[in-house]
Amino acid sequence: MEFNSAKELLELCRKEHCPISEIMRRRECALGERNRDVVDHRMAQVLEIMRSSASQPLKNPVRSMGGLIGGEAKKLYRHAAKGKAICGDVLLRAITYAVAVLEVNASMGLIVAAPTAGSAGVVPGLMLALQDCYKISDDRLVDALFNAGAVGYLAMRNATVAGAVGGCQAEIGVAAAMAASATVELMGGTPEQCLDAASTVLMNMLGLVCDPVGGLVEYPCQNRNAAGAANALLAAEFSLSGISQLIPFDEMLDTMYAVGRHIPLELRETALGGCAVTPSACERCGGCG
Repeated sequence: MEFNSAKELLELCRKEHCPISEIMRRRECALGERNRDVVDHRMAQVLEIMRSSASQPLKNPVRSMGGLIGGEAKKLYRHAAKGKAICGDVLLRAITYAVAVLEVNASMGLIVAAPTAGSAGVVPGLMLALQDCYKISDDRLVDALFNAGAVGYLAMRNATVAGAVGGCQAEIGVAAAMAASATVELMGGTPEQCLDAASTVLMNMLGLVCDPVGGLVEYPCQNRNAAGAANALLAAEFSLSGISQLIPFDEMLDTMYAVGRHIPLELRETALGGCAVTPSACERCGGCG
């Protein structure tokens, strides 16, 4: 069940007549010499941690260690309860959950890096929103997380998920690609449509810089997790509607990695450019270095 590219992954799906999630599950079983029940149980634990981190701040907000964020998820939650939201139900829930996870992360709470701590809100945000709105079982969400894992694995193997290497396109971009692919499978799409959606996300987020204010994974990271969830939903909708992608996922990964290497050092998690050096950000953090 080993695959080193999206092309090889699709070939396995065709050969075995199964979705991406099943190929990834079998790979995990073989890799760790564990049976299916053990692997599924571990992924179910991942889901529970995701659910906890996405729900806690909705009623009990926590201020971040750096003091830059805290309480945003509860505001979105209350905004929705008042009937004033302009986003659809799935999108509003997705961005609310995504924001909540970053609040937990920035206050030293327990989260699942998916694929990184700074992008940890995107996958659970969208998965849990879809579960709420479409009454999806936990077992199906576990399948979706295996799908997301396959996309994340390919990104880590063939490119990068580190903001210090490839900018925020490598963190939020890959997280959104994982979420988009998982969403497509969850909603009945084919493996080809899953990877088309992942490719669309990377294209839409190509060149996104990493410029954390104060060098902290708080701001604008939290906002970008919400944006990543929205981008993933858009890409999944495109793919499920039958819109195919001109550029395959493997090629978009290569492109993202190449663009990342050309992003200036100041815009790769060093807090020496972008949002991090605006006057307001510097004033809030006590001046810039």
